[in-house]
Formats: sequence, structure tokens, C-alpha cells
Amino acid sequence: MNMKSVRGLAAVAVLAVSPAFFAQAQMKDGPTPRIAPGTLVDPQKSFDAMLTSFEVEFTGAAKAMPAEKYSFAPSATTFAPAQHDDFKGVRTFAQQVTHVAQANYFYASSFGSMPPDVDVQALGKLTDKDQVLAALAASFVFAHKAVANLTDKNAFESVHENDTRASLAGGLVAHGFDHYGQMVEYLRMNGIVPPASMK
Repeated sequence: MNMKSVRGLAAVAVLAVSPAFFAQAQMKDGPTPRIAPGTLVDPQKSFDAMLTSFEVEFTGAAKAMPAEKYSFAPSATTFAPAQHDDFKGVRTFAQQVTHVAQANYFYASSFGSMPPDVDVQALGKLTDKDQVLAALAASFVFAHKAVANLTDKNAFESVHENDTRASLAGGLVAHGFDHYGQMVEYLRMNGIVPPASMK
């Protein structure tokens, strides 16, 4: 993924955190204190809240798919015969999840200045649901540690040209929501209502 794509994804991440998104998070833990518009917010708190919201949505979808369907990928048999799309190389559900786990490490190590604590490439070979979910959870733990290193002084430091720690933190969430949308389609194709749609 090139850095121009990262900037675009960061913008999408900001849009993804809508008032309804925040309201949903507030209902889970009770009302949160209101912060007056114009108040400066610690980047660590702001990005951690966004990361947590993404983690809840994405993990919920990953858990919703039954273990025997983790090998599912859309194919020509899933669609009408008149549709002539090429499905070669389309990720399975497990590969969607492990790809995001890998990306979490990529982004977080980039903006958190920490090397990954696992063999990131090996994650892509996981197929067992329990192992995939464990790898995903560990990637979010790593991402939260990286976010904890963001400060008002370093959030907009350049990491690579115009890409800053903050834009890469936003890119992590934006990239993940791209794949979350695909996973929602996979769930629907298998007659499963995504947990976020049940609320």
C-alpha cells in the first residue's frame, strides 16, 4: 500500500467515527463526560477511542462467522450466472481477518516506533478460527500500546514524507473498516446477520 492510499484511508477513518458511532460506545459503558467543543484532547485518548470502537466492530464480525465457514470466499457459484467476475485470489474469511491483524502490526509499528512482537508474515497462514481470533486480539493489544505513545508533541511528526504518526493511526482504522465491509458481505452471503446490525 502506498503512502497516498494511507492518507486517503486516514480521511475515511475520521468520517467513520460518526456521532452514532460515539453514541454506541457511550451506551456500553454509561454516559461519558461531555467535552466542550474547542477543547484540546490528548491524541492518545482520541485515537485510542477510535481504535477501540473499530476493534469492537471488527472482532464482533470475526467471531460471528462459524469456524467451518472460515474457509469461505465468494466464488462464481455465489452469484448469478450472467455475472462474469474473476474470483481468482479472492481472500477467504480467515484471510480477511489475518490480513487486518497483519496490517494492525504494520501501521502500529510505523507510528508507534515499536517492532512487531510476532512473525507477522506467519499470521497469513492461519486458518483455524480460534488461532485467527487470538492473533487478531494480540494485534489490537499491540496497536493500543502504539497509540499510547502518541502525544501532542509527536502526533504530527513525519514518519514518511507527509505521513505522520496521527495519519498512520487513522490509516490503521480506515484500512480495517475497508475489510470489515467485505466481511459483512461474507457474513450476509452465509445468512448471518453482523452483530453491529442487530443493535
